[in-house]
Amino acid sequence: MKASKTKRSTSWSDVKARLIHFDHDGLVGLVHDLYTADKSIQIFLHARFGLGEDILEPYKITISRCLWPDMFRNQTVSVAEAKKAIANYRKAIGQPEGLAELMVFYCERGSGFSVEVGLQDEDFFNALVRMFEQALKAISKLPDEQRPLLMERLEAVCRISQNIGYGVEDAMKDLLVEYDIYD
Repeated sequence: MKASKTKRSTSWSDVKARLIHFDHDGLVGLVHDLYTADKSIQIFLHARFGLGEDILEPYKITISRCLWPDMFRNQTVSVAEAKKAIANYRKAIGQPEGLAELMVFYCERGSGFSVEVGLQDEDFFNALVRMFEQALKAISKLPDEQRPLLMERLEAVCRISQNIGYGVEDAMKDLLVEYDIYD
């Protein structure tokens, strides 16, 4: 008879149980090894600990690269990677004003690129409108004094989106009315 073996995947609980055996220097060494192993972990730790002059910059660089690629270098658009940059910031620190800024920046880059190159991608435009709505939701949660500049930028996105077509401008206008956050 064969003994039945069930494979159990390793989980955070397993890792956490091992961490108990680390002393301070061991944990610092582990974090150092992680820090040097991957650029995304460096960005995460810099954001989490508020290190650097502009913790949003690496996330903006990723969003810009993904939504306004260099076509001469055969770079391609990646909505998923741009959205992942925002999700990574949310995991690292997730400050509401930073999230709103990244979402507005996403909309600016996405709409700007669309108009600049005459992009014809309905899925891209749907993602842009969804992010526009998420940005409005994020702005609505900010203190009153932080809202006007971000709203001006989103209204500018809406205005330039008239050149995109596919109903993007109309959808954005409807959302601006729905999320009238000036009240």
